[in-house]
Amino acid sequence: MRNSMTALAIAIALFACGQAPAPDTSSSSENAGALATQSVQTESERLNAWFDVKFEEQLQLSPIGLTFLGRKDRNDELDDFSVAGADRQLEWLRASVAEMQREFDYNVLDAETQTSWDIWMYQYEQAERGVEFRNNGLTFEQMNGAQSFLPTFLISFHTVEDAADVEALISRIREAARALDQLIEQAEESARLGVITPGFALDGVIQQAQNVITGTPFTEGGDSALWSDAKTDVQALVTAGTLDQLRADELLEQARTAMMETFGPAYERVIAWAEAEKAKIPEVSTGLVSQPNGLAYYNFLLANQTTTNLTAEEIHQIGLTDVARLRSEMEAVKELAGFTGPLQDFFVMLRETKDDERFYYPNNDAGRQAYIDDATAAIENIKAELPNYFGTLPKADLVVRRVEAFREQDGAAQHYYPSTPDGSRPGVYYAHLSDMNAMPKSEMEVIAYHEGLPGHHMQIAIAQELQGIPMFRTQAGFTAYSEGWGLYSEYLASEMPDTYVDPYSQFGRLTSEMWRAIRLVVDTGLHAKGWTEQQAVDYFADNSSVPLAAIRSEVQRYIVMPGQATSYKIGMNKFLELRAHARAELGDAFDIREFHDTVLLGGALPLALLERRVNQWIASVKSN
Repeated sequence: MRNSMTALAIAIALFACGQAPAPDTSSSSENAGALATQSVQTESERLNAWFDVKFEEQLQLSPIGLTFLGRKDRNDELDDFSVAGADRQLEWLRASVAEMQREFDYNVLDAETQTSWDIWMYQYEQAERGVEFRNNGLTFEQMNGAQSFLPTFLISFHTVEDAADVEALISRIREAARALDQLIEQAEESARLGVITPGFALDGVIQQAQNVITGTPFTEGGDSALWSDAKTDVQALVTAGTLDQLRADELLEQARTAMMETFGPAYERVIAWAEAEKAKIPEVSTGLVSQPNGLAYYNFLLANQTTTNLTAEEIHQIGLTDVARLRSEMEAVKELAGFTGPLQDFFVMLRETKDDERFYYPNNDAGRQAYIDDATAAIENIKAELPNYFGTLPKADLVVRRVEAFREQDGAAQHYYPSTPDGSRPGVYYAHLSDMNAMPKSEMEVIAYHEGLPGHHMQIAIAQELQGIPMFRTQAGFTAYSEGWGLYSEYLASEMPDTYVDPYSQFGRLTSEMWRAIRLVVDTGLHAKGWTEQQAVDYFADNSSVPLAAIRSEVQRYIVMPGQATSYKIGMNKFLELRAHARAELGDAFDIREFHDTVLLGGALPLALLERRVNQWIASVKSN
């Protein structure tokens, strides 16, 4: 490592030696300080420029990542999902860290650039630690499997603006077969080592895969989602006059061939793998305690997802404490609603009164549209209040959409897809609306705040639009930070005017927070204490009014995504803790807008770095 501090010390010494025998010490100190400042600035600028070069190299390893950023380079390719590909990426990251340590001096960096160094190092260390558990995770499952991700990506994120984009889309349709075969190979290796995919996950994979290849050109009937999208894209070019009909027909025939000869057969292979795995499933679904090396893997996931050193037992106890507190707050809101029975009866009433329009939307297309309209209205209402709570607002727009039919699941969690950094593609809040009986009205508003504003869209869009920090930080993702912010945003919205105006919406907010507190108990129960799926469902139902279909879907999510569910409440608690600490330290000098800018304008951070950033801001305010 080059020691810039030594060079700086020599420069200061030489400068001092050139002074008169009786120097003006104040002037000498000022000049020395100026030199030190210049050195820090120069070293920080050099490292920030290096980060941008390295991040571009890293981006070029992921054609999918490039497309998510709205770029078209390598847009005829998909990522390499092989073990060899993962090894190459890790080796690249390992080499980048060695180069950073060799070429730059951490001690001669400004605070913001030190944070960038720390994030780069943190991401590398997590990648290294994860190698041991490469075969412990589930390759195909009902939540995030490639069988649903790939068509979603091709339909919703591959932009078609000219004939070249159509050709690139066709290439990617062919590439999907290679990608799926690489993933099948990984799934087979994990299964060989004793990793068992739960039956419900296999059923979800099979159903989603079948949905993708149902309809023209794969089967009789209406158009499949992928074929319909390709036709729509090509017809739009013809209508715009950028493509003649003869070339359009040629391209569509090429797309049909790619779907029939490579894409469809690859999906059949995924289905065949999942069908074969069903012979291995146990009668009772449990967590990682039943998997080889399962507890060690779970401890790694907890550290990765929460970005803390909390143990499974500590997280379990935090959850129990929060559940008890929230039950008490729910009792108060239940009484405000005029319900005189026990809280458990209130849960049942809210969960089972499906025909009461106070609590549920009609389970038809009109009800689905009403949900989208109401969620959009809630988001629009809160937009007017945002300048009172945030100094910086996102430039990109936000839209609410129903999940595509081929991947929609009854009771599944709503989710957010980011906008592009330039705002040309809006952020999307996706809602699963196939079963409106799993979508209580009381929770509509709080979910809109979590997924949209001031939640995920606020945080992620602002991060992507940041200037003055290395680009890799605008794209960094840490679950405890991002999901903690989403849950904190639900609470923050309650402090804004005209939100949660009736007791049922207030109860919905508490239900949402309770949902995340329950996750701490249930996730650790499943994966560290040996709980069964049914034990987890029962605990969830005993402490919330969430519909049973949604509870079952949630618990099955925790089983296939160990540790992820704990990040929400751990992150929220940290945001609230830091806000309370800043308010106590600063008193009348505390400004909620400055606090939110402080936590958002550095991009996503591990929680320890977030705490350091807030403490630096507090010190800065005090010094001024």
